[in-house]
Amino acid sequence: MPHKVTISRLKLHDFRNYASIALGLDGRHVVLTGANGAGKTNLMEAISFLSPGRGLRRAAYADVAREGAQGGFSVFAVVDGMQGEIEIGTGTERGDEGQSRRLRLNGTPARSVDELLDHLRVIWLTPSMDGLFTGPSADRRRFLDRLVLSLDPEHGRRAADFEKAMRGRNRLLGEPRPDPQWLSALERQMAELGVAMALARRELVGLLAGIVEAARDEGPFPSAVMSLTGFLDQDLDRPAYEIEETYAALLADGRYRDAAAGRTLDGPHRVDLLIRHREKDMDAARCSTGEQKALLVGLVLAHAGLVAGMTDHAPILLLDEISAHLDEKRRAALFDRVDALGGQTFMTGTDRAMFEAFGDRARFLTVANGTIAED
Repeated sequence: MPHKVTISRLKLHDFRNYASIALGLDGRHVVLTGANGAGKTNLMEAISFLSPGRGLRRAAYADVAREGAQGGFSVFAVVDGMQGEIEIGTGTERGDEGQSRRLRLNGTPARSVDELLDHLRVIWLTPSMDGLFTGPSADRRRFLDRLVLSLDPEHGRRAADFEKAMRGRNRLLGEPRPDPQWLSALERQMAELGVAMALARRELVGLLAGIVEAARDEGPFPSAVMSLTGFLDQDLDRPAYEIEETYAALLADGRYRDAAAGRTLDGPHRVDLLIRHREKDMDAARCSTGEQKALLVGLVLAHAGLVAGMTDHAPILLLDEISAHLDEKRRAALFDRVDALGGQTFMTGTDRAMFEAFGDRARFLTVANGTIAED
């Protein structure tokens, strides 16, 4: 069994509709129930800020702070983490250039929010992801990159550096007479970073496929068959330096075309994650809403298992409105699976009865108007 990572204390200040709350937890799973708009998802969002990025809503920091608050927001947690107990404080403060995020670990300023990945991994599933299979490819890339980031903390930095280099190249191509040497330097940087991104994504898909295959007989969730398309599809089996040369040449040959288009047309930013329902041999986009939800749940559980296996620490799971589109059999199987993962899971819903199969494995809390009480 992987080591269990748990949140034992959580404090919020001026976060969404919470003026100030302090919550003590006992290591069990947590079920948050209450009416729509009560603040259940807001609490989940706060926990998601214990990972790099802008949280599960990807909101602007100014929108996260409570309306009427004079400053920014803060999230404080005591976590029994991957390196022992740690106090994590993160939030924003107002400056001359707007709000920026800060992070403290045991009271000491951190160099980067990426240091959070040394202590815990947070994985989430929200209703906004229900359209993953039918929505734009950008949503699936974002989903894929968060999966990669949970295993490869450097992936986010590589992606950000690639975007920066690509923007520089695009600006340069827009000039009347761009400097060819500067273009070549940017394209070389894009090749190194872009190929590293592509190989990390490919490795994740391969590892995840193995977990999905191993879990085929463990419950009622369908199996997902995954593949990547849109960037050097036939070349990724070659040595990395050869792939980099191929991509750099592709960029150089495409300068006139990209200049006319006003953007770079080849690269890892064009990749799509293709998913099929194995048992029905059908594209996920063509499946029913219920089957799509079950596919997505199965994928997230498989990824959580992969993270637990590779880090030897179970991730924190955030499952928002998880009961939607799942029948009673699948709900019971879901609760058994998350419990078997060995970590701590936070779930939300409007009806406590939907979670009764959890029994005393979970602590039930009621959320109402920015307050939280024992159910």
